[in-house]
Amino acid sequence: MRILVAEDEETLAEIVATGLRRAGFAVDTVYSGDAAIAYLSLHDYDVVVLDRDLPRVHGDDVARHLVGTGSRTRILMLTAAGSMEDRVAGLDLGADDYLPKPFEFPELVSRVRALRRRSARPAPPLLERDGLRLDTVRRTAERDGRVLELSPKEFSLLQILLEAEGAVVSAEELLERAWDAHADPFTGAVRVAMSKLRGKLGDPPLIRTVQGVGYAL
Repeated sequence: MRILVAEDEETLAEIVATGLRRAGFAVDTVYSGDAAIAYLSLHDYDVVVLDRDLPRVHGDDVARHLVGTGSRTRILMLTAAGSMEDRVAGLDLGADDYLPKPFEFPELVSRVRALRRRSARPAPPLLERDGLRLDTVRRTAERDGRVLELSPKEFSLLQILLEAEGAVVSAEELLERAWDAHADPFTGAVRVAMSKLRGKLGDPPLIRTVQGVGYAL
C-alpha cells in the first residue's frame, strides 16, 4: 500500500510518515500543494493524507484536482479545522474521510487501512494460496500453520504476489508499490528483499523468478 502525506509542518509530516512506515506502508512526504499534485501525477497512490491548509496550492484545490481527474486515490483530510462545518465542507470537496488535529495515531492508521479496503484495488482480509495464509488486517502470515516473522517490506511483497493470483509481477511494479519515491531502482532492493522473503518461506520454494520479466507465486 502506497501513501502520500501532504503536510506543511515538516516535523509532523515526518512523524506521520515514520509511523505509517512502521505500520507497513510505503510513504512519500511533500510540504506544499503544488508538490502534492506533482507527486500524485507521477505515482499511483492508494491514499493521500492531505492537510487542508497547504501553501502555494490549497489542500482544497488538491482535492478538487484529484476528483476532477477521476483518480482512484482516496483522500483523508488531516487538519486543525475540526468544526462540523469544516468536516462537511471537506467531504463535499470529495474527501473520503476527515480527521481533525490533534489525533491519536492508531486511529489514523485504522482510517488509512479502511480507505485502502474501499479503494479500487481492494485486498481481501485473508489471502491464501499453496499453504500460505496472509491476514491483511492483523498483518500476520503463516505457511502450513507455521508462523512467518516477516518485516513490513516482506509482508508487502508477499501480499502483492498473492493478490496477483499466480501472474508474474515485474520488479518495477514491486518497487512502485512497496517502496517510496526515494528508492533507487538500480540498487537491487527488490532482489535482496525477495531473497530474504524466500529464505523465510522455506522449502519447497514458492516464489519463482521469470528471467527478465519478474516474479510469480
